[in-house]
Amino acid sequence: MTPRISRRGVLAGGLGLLAAAGGGVGWAANRYLVPHQAVANANQIGTEDVATEAADGTVDGLSYSSDTATVTIERITTGSGSSAVVGFVADVVVSDATILRTAFADDAFGTNIIATTSTIAQQAGAILAVNGDYYGFRDTGIVIRNGTAFRDAGARQGLLLDRSGELRLYDETATTAATLVADGAWQTWSFGPGLVSGGAVIDGIDQVEIDTNFGNHSVQGTQPRTGIGMVAANHFLLVAVDGRSTGYSRGMTMTELAQLFVDHGATVAYNLDGGGSTTMVFDGDLVNNPVGKGKERATSDIVFVAG
Repeated sequence: MTPRISRRGVLAGGLGLLAAAGGGVGWAANRYLVPHQAVANANQIGTEDVATEAADGTVDGLSYSSDTATVTIERITTGSGSSAVVGFVADVVVSDATILRTAFADDAFGTNIIATTSTIAQQAGAILAVNGDYYGFRDTGIVIRNGTAFRDAGARQGLLLDRSGELRLYDETATTAATLVADGAWQTWSFGPGLVSGGAVIDGIDQVEIDTNFGNHSVQGTQPRTGIGMVAANHFLLVAVDGRSTGYSRGMTMTELAQLFVDHGATVAYNLDGGGSTTMVFDGDLVNNPVGKGKERATSDIVFVAG
């Protein structure tokens, strides 16, 4: 079988060759490949007033329990052969919304700054983590992390977690980062599309194009998937579905991912960066099998449960 190469892999290779050749695309290599740090020590910002001591938790297989969080990971398998699907659903209940946090690669906000999910998770002291929205691949979208606004460039449908523990879909172009923070936003993600609203699968999500970034137009077809959803306030679902591996897992369509959330009681759900980025880490170990190769692709950010 011919290996499937990710769009970002093609992009990186192509731009690197063109830049080396001194072509007129140096701007593209600079934009999509060269790390640009805008804020250092970014993971500490916003959490100064939040308890940061490690919880006295207990790990039992793929479950965790402490005074601040409980996590249970379920392995989902359906089909066989070329139609087989393998995924993981982490059911997360936290005592307070601030236990569900985010972290940037290399503790820095900017573009093209990357590290593996497991590396970022280890540095953040996470008990559970999934890759985030790969904010660093684009320069649009509202980015609020741990209660602090880092970017205000609304462009698409986003997802917001407020300090009351509620997730909601919203239109980035109809508000500002400052307004959202003033109203209690704790986290935002900018990828999409929204999958579930009011406990039902959203119509038409298999035709959505999330943005027009070079090399990253469509998120359709059967792909590895990462998503986040809410059952009730402070009760979340983090999902990683493997794919692009014949005989192991083909991945899911957007509608199939949405239905998975609904089947687990989600009232709201949202698609995060998937494909080769899809990664779930628990207690320092890789849970899923990224693109059937067991090797993580570096990303710019994670969503995690503080351990």
